[in-house]
Amino acid sequence: MIPSVLPTYNRAPLAFVEGKGSWLIAEDGSRYLDMGAGIAVNVLGHAAPELVDTISQQAAKLWHVSNLYRIPEQEALAKALTEATFADTVFFTNSGTEAMELAVKMARKYWYEHGDRSDIVAFHGAFHGRSSAAIAASGSEKMVKGFGPLLPGFVQVDFDDMASLEAITETTAAVVIEPAQGEGGIRVASDAFLKALRAKCDETGTLLIFDEVQCGMGRTGKLFAHEWAGVTPDIMMVAKGIGGGFPLGAVLATENAARGMVAGTHGSTYGGNPLGCAVGGRVMQIVSDPAFLAEVGRKASLFRQGLEGLVASHPGVFEAVRGQGLLLGLKCVKPAGDVVKAGYDQHILTVAAADNVIRLLPALNIPDEDIAEALARLDCAAATLA
Repeated sequence: MIPSVLPTYNRAPLAFVEGKGSWLIAEDGSRYLDMGAGIAVNVLGHAAPELVDTISQQAAKLWHVSNLYRIPEQEALAKALTEATFADTVFFTNSGTEAMELAVKMARKYWYEHGDRSDIVAFHGAFHGRSSAAIAASGSEKMVKGFGPLLPGFVQVDFDDMASLEAITETTAAVVIEPAQGEGGIRVASDAFLKALRAKCDETGTLLIFDEVQCGMGRTGKLFAHEWAGVTPDIMMVAKGIGGGFPLGAVLATENAARGMVAGTHGSTYGGNPLGCAVGGRVMQIVSDPAFLAEVGRKASLFRQGLEGLVASHPGVFEAVRGQGLLLGLKCVKPAGDVVKAGYDQHILTVAAADNVIRLLPALNIPDEDIAEALARLDCAAATLA
């Protein structure tokens, strides 16, 4: 008999009933140190007082009205995002997958109005969600097997490889890339590659789409990861951290890239609702503060130094540290799944990724003592596998 919940997840045998900061409390009362943050979602930790206060105040006033009317909280968050980024305009969604769908529609609508291009270049190892467009963009057998026919018009090339730029021509509608791949194994595109990619898109008139769903919102020590390379996209997808745990996503775009998206071309019943945007506005206010981002960088250096020590201490378990900021990964020698499970025994939560990597995506405001505790527990987990 099929379970009452569709069995599409390979769940760990853990259930949590409460969380505070970087800690989760299981049904039996035991405490677990959360180094996954809901897969880079809980950027301020669990039950962050600022967000609890914001959501409580907004919940007492207004939750949902639909986009038939103006939504002041939505307008305020859009203003904050455009003032802090390259973008001129924002559309709010409920998830990163929805943001991907709009990014694809926006790019193709642009060329429907201004030319005859539809092909989109994407990269091996990418993860843009699980919708039809998103799995077609990834192209991996794991994502697409059994779900054909695939949405046409996607071409996959090698990530962070200058030779891949030759696939971008004057017939390419757009390029979509994660400046730092999360699901793909914590692989960070070099500044030189992103600069060359921007130049190639400019040369061919191609729209450049950055997927910052996992690597954005302060995760790398900048508000958005592409800032490290000093380049900007035409369209950007944001989700996960922007809501601090509340389902929220967005597509940011220049006026030029978005000019095909006129009234009636796209919509969302829940997207940009007052509750979500109130929380997103508070997250944005906190995370975009230069002092907060500087602390992310300091904590990241502290954590990375400790992880390098773990690699040196356990060469039979760990191979290398990857990542940028608090988007970190440990390339494993042992199967990554085994390392994750060994962590459960030490009451620390990590997240597996491709290329035999475990992800470490803690809350951006994680205290130094919790970083030290995470390193100690990972050390114990590795010792049991050595």
